Amino acid sequence: MDTTMDQLRTLIMVHEAGTALGAARILGREQSSVQKQIDTMNRNFRELCGEPLILKQGRGKDVLFTGTGEALVELARGTLGDWLDGIHESRRRLGKTLMVGTTRFTLSYLAGAGERVAEDFRQRGIELKVGHVRTRDVLAKLRAKDVDLVCGSVVTRPEGDDELAAFDVMEWRRSGVSLLTNLSEAELPGPTAPTSALRTLPLVVSASGLMAGVLHTWFGGDYRGKLRIAAEIDTVNYGFELLRSGLLRGCMLVTKGVADAAGDPRVVYGRGLRAVELVNDTGPRLEVLLGAFTRRGERASYDQAHPLNLLWDALAQENARWQREQRWPTAGLEPDPFELANSYDPSES
Repeated sequence: MDTTMDQLRTLIMVHEAGTALGAARILGREQSSVQKQIDTMNRNFRELCGEPLILKQGRGKDVLFTGTGEALVELARGTLGDWLDGIHESRRRLGKTLMVGTTRFTLSYLAGAGERVAEDFRQRGIELKVGHVRTRDVLAKLRAKDVDLVCGSVVTRPEGDDELAAFDVMEWRRSGVSLLTNLSEAELPGPTAPTSALRTLPLVVSASGLMAGVLHTWFGGDYRGKLRIAAEIDTVNYGFELLRSGLLRGCMLVTKGVADAAGDPRVVYGRGLRAVELVNDTGPRLEVLLGAFTRRGERASYDQAHPLNLLWDALAQENARWQREQRWPTAGLEPDPFELANSYDPSES
């Protein structure tokens, strides 16, 4: 019962490294210090349980953990994990740490908001941690409390979505779904097409991501068996290049904003491609929502000076600034970064 947290951490490191020497290197300690802790725990648990935790296997060989040792390692991982979770939760509640997740395309947008609060956070000793979140995990990371706020995209319905009821949502942009294609108008008349036409069109699709979620909703989990998959891609940029090359004749699902921007001859990624807007006649109408998300009610439980509320307000200001200054598509050569974020990048999945 005299086992300390530090001893439990040492035990876990020995289990992972295989030897006291390996654990010492990980912990930045002398091997003798680690070995002394192991010998103490071995002696205590031999008396307590009738068996030591670890058995030596000979010089240069990994130690052998007994049944009691393996059980204690698992218990130690859970104990230390719960302990750290409790500490992080306290730091989060007191505003000492803020965990923020962002997808690849929203990182630069978060950076602008971060600049607005950086000095205040520095003066107050607030630790801002930022991590990459894949598009498919945007809401899951919030549910698991891995992050306090996340910037990214989700597929939703215009009339509302029960899944979003558990979150506060700062909506930056919504976009419908369209096609980019190199097919002629004889092969695919425009400017619109029903979603049911996707069953017969050669499609460029990703293995996962937002647009894969759209197809899953419209055509079911076995949509690959129902559709004409002409090519599977790893990144959205490769899809643009594949269609522009003419090597493959087909269509790729993107947001309406990306498809509309492609009609401007100054936009390199859309050169030679044509936009066709999808008119829904299969399943529910879907949109891609880009924005910031937090757990519902959490911001309201904190005062306005809490870092979560400060960053939320900074994101709102950054969105307002962008709305004032954005000029796309009347000027500039690059597509709206928000629409690109609303598009799918399978590397984000």
